[in-house]
Amino acid sequence: MANLGARTNGISSNQVEIPIHANGVESKPSEESNIDYSQRAQWLRAAVLGANDGLVSVASLMMGVGAVKKDISAMLVAGFAGLVAGACSMAIGEFVSVYTQYDIEVTQLKREREAANNNGEAQREKLPNPFQAAMASALAFSVGALVPMLAAVFIRNHKIRMGVIGGAVSLALLVFGVIGAVLGKTPVKKSCFRVLIGGWMAMAITFGLTKLAAFAQL
Repeated sequence: MANLGARTNGISSNQVEIPIHANGVESKPSEESNIDYSQRAQWLRAAVLGANDGLVSVASLMMGVGAVKKDISAMLVAGFAGLVAGACSMAIGEFVSVYTQYDIEVTQLKREREAANNNGEAQREKLPNPFQAAMASALAFSVGALVPMLAAVFIRNHKIRMGVIGGAVSLALLVFGVIGAVLGKTPVKKSCFRVLIGGWMAMAITFGLTKLAAFAQL
């Protein structure tokens, strides 16, 4: 009976311990803790930068042309040229920048692998992707650049067209600011304020200086 009691006690203790380890209630990590925000920041930075740059630069270019020409064709051609040139420039610049970072991290990884005598698989998963960053920049730039072009294409009245472009760009800047803040876990109001004020300043300066340059030539 003593042995049977010992076995019973042993079985009981095992039955108590096994469900606890199987369920893993205490050791289960939260999904939030598994998110790698450093990896997210790589493509997020390129995409948000590209979208804002495309939006502001093409809108400013169209505003500058609109300051001296009322022809809608001139504004659209200038916007399209800015879209193509800007997308190519963003893609090439981002590719070169991220590839430089990639080379530096690969070299550092080799040093660490030789020193620690391991294969470094965990670090390799976190290496930057220059092709991904370049494509994200080019596509995001193009999406941003389409906003002022689409806002202007169906409006013939020059003054109304300029106002619609300004309004559409302002709304898009707020949307991009919110998206970037939410995905990057940063304050929404500060993000929206920065991109909105920056966009307004770029359009106003381009419009004013172009108007002044055209007036000086008269």
